[in-house]
Amino acid sequence: MKAVGYKQSLPVTAAGALEDIELPTPEARGRDLLVRVEAVSVNPVDTKIRQKVSPEGGEYKVLGWDAAGVVEAVGEEVTLFQPGDKVWYAGAVDRSGTNAQFHQVDERIVSKMPTSLSFAEAAALPLTTITAWEMLFDRLQVPESNAGSLLIIGASGGVGSIMIQLAKRLTDLTVIATASRPETRAWAKELGADHVIDHRQSLVDGLKAADLPAVDYVASLTHTDEHLAAIAELIAPQGRLAVIDDPASFDIMPFKRKSVSVHWEFMFTRSLFQTADMIEQHRLLERVAQMVDGGELVTTLADEFGTINAENLLRAHALLESGKGRGKIVLRGF
Repeated sequence: MKAVGYKQSLPVTAAGALEDIELPTPEARGRDLLVRVEAVSVNPVDTKIRQKVSPEGGEYKVLGWDAAGVVEAVGEEVTLFQPGDKVWYAGAVDRSGTNAQFHQVDERIVSKMPTSLSFAEAAALPLTTITAWEMLFDRLQVPESNAGSLLIIGASGGVGSIMIQLAKRLTDLTVIATASRPETRAWAKELGADHVIDHRQSLVDGLKAADLPAVDYVASLTHTDEHLAAIAELIAPQGRLAVIDDPASFDIMPFKRKSVSVHWEFMFTRSLFQTADMIEQHRLLERVAQMVDGGELVTTLADEFGTINAENLLRAHALLESGKGRGKIVLRGF
């Protein structure tokens, strides 16, 4: 089968950073599905792993986690799917990725994709949707009836784009998004943010200028270390902070006097540790598919970069590394 992989961690501009390769087609066993991949999207985790993780023993490492496709075969223990089902999912970080014609994935982190979306539109959503959902409801524990406020730092990216929608559809929170460029500010407003402030300026001053009080919940999606002092100042006493990025340092002490709770979100935790509630990601994606088909949520697809090959994936990686993307980048077919 065709795939895209690499043998050593290299800068995005280096020859061999990603290569078009041929690999054996895997088999479906146990609770695994074998999915014929129709579309994938690219996430910051793809670029981070390419930069930091070199495969062992001269093997190729295949990146990619978001996918939408068709079930080709099922393992002997599969109960939720059958061949021919159209599915979407975000894969597992400790397994080979979705940048391949065929992909193995555990049925417990897969659901049938929304019938109203194309494969490309569907592939934009799973990883960021799981991240945003778990961040809101598992980590921050936002109740669905809540009249408080949520600050989303870096709201125009993939996670922020769906988090705005989920918060507006499923809670009563006032959603305050941060974005720095005219096009990303407009994107956040279009998706439903009540207020948009510039994270290149003082977040504290931005809230004051908008006449907004201290916020109850903060979802910090990017550059957390740069904003940590501001978050400690603007968050309400007994507030909750959730983080997904990789800050170079993180001093938790400024949050003590306000009794602020700090939570990490890593959407691969359930699959990585085979947790007892691993199937919650299947259920989560099922509910989101129903919401999409009901017109409550829209795809966050912003750019299509053509077919799934090394050249196009490198363009996507470069855009993500520049920090200038919005929404999701999707590639289709081989």
